[in-house]
Amino acid sequence: MTAPTDVTAYLKDEFKEHLTDKQWEVLEAIKAHGSQRAAAAALGIHPSAVDYRFQAVRKKLARIGHAPGHFNHGTAPGFHMGKVTVQRGPGGDVERVWERQHPDAGSLQAIMQAHIDGARDEIPRLSPLTVVPRCDEDLLTIYPVGDPHAGLYAWEDETGAKFDLAEFERVQCAAIDALVRSTPPSALAIFNDKGDSTHADNNKNRTPRSGHELDVHGRHGEVMRLSIRVKRYQIARLLEKHAKVIVRVDPGNHDPETALHLALVLEALYENEPRVEVITSPNPYWYFLFGKNLIGTCHGDGAKGKDLPGVMAHDAREWWGLADYCVWFVGHVHHKDIKEYTGCTVEYMRTLAASDRHHHGAGYRSRRTLEAITLHKLDAEVERHTCSLARLDRLSAAA
Repeated sequence: MTAPTDVTAYLKDEFKEHLTDKQWEVLEAIKAHGSQRAAAAALGIHPSAVDYRFQAVRKKLARIGHAPGHFNHGTAPGFHMGKVTVQRGPGGDVERVWERQHPDAGSLQAIMQAHIDGARDEIPRLSPLTVVPRCDEDLLTIYPVGDPHAGLYAWEDETGAKFDLAEFERVQCAAIDALVRSTPPSALAIFNDKGDSTHADNNKNRTPRSGHELDVHGRHGEVMRLSIRVKRYQIARLLEKHAKVIVRVDPGNHDPETALHLALVLEALYENEPRVEVITSPNPYWYFLFGKNLIGTCHGDGAKGKDLPGVMAHDAREWWGLADYCVWFVGHVHHKDIKEYTGCTVEYMRTLAASDRHHHGAGYRSRRTLEAITLHKLDAEVERHTCSLARLDRLSAAA
């Protein structure tokens, strides 16, 4: 939360046309009540929402040259002092000083969280669905959506397959439609985004750790908006078949920050829907016990497959002792691989996304599918349904 602020410098008529009504309302509330926290109480919104809007005001007005007190002295908000160069004249007097200020990691994290909280506060909550389907309480169906890669761009002439935002939406929605028609009405469903939900983590269009250049279609905000829309559609379809839906977004190597943001937005969207539970833990490993089944999910860029049974036994040792069937659902590699280790099965899921220029050129090839696996409380896996892109395209062409 930003310190007590004098907003008088921003409450000028010539600036009103550059701000939204909510931003102007926040400025007036801060001035009237003396602090951001008091303004939040008066407006009936979360304090972080007030800070989010005020920061947006500062950024907007700074772009048109109005940033009162920003660099008058000390360091800019969110920065710390780095290297300082001093130039002295022949007589020893200081003539010039160059200061290098760097983003403060702690401040950046706090600002980011405040922006997330503020954005969540303004998301309209979805009303709960009144019709609950009749379901089998002994069944759970997991939909492990392998690496969606929203925003990935592939040029058909170069890679053999077209992929952009429109194609991403088409295949994701069509595949979930097909699976929902096929799967049994289990009482519980897990919608598990396997990570790399978006192809890039921001508008730099590079992988966060290695800095590899990415072929991206659309601005990151556009990709985020579409990704949320598609997930809302998929969750709505699952609610038609299942009494409750648990949503887990695994953080991937392409989108470690965006994955958490998506989960937080979905949590806010479904705050009033008791049939949807969104997991917002940033832990790369997540576990769920269903009867005698222990399920683990992760993206797959961390521990290797052969090490995952040991990770599960350590992290979920109490559940491990209760389970007869332990299974990992993993993404990252984009091809199918199932191995049975002592006491645990590790299954890597395919993706519906096309290969980009880099992966196509490197020779990676795999079928593009989405699967739904149904588990019984006592009997482990009892059904499996697969929707392939090839079949979707063939049925679409025949329609």
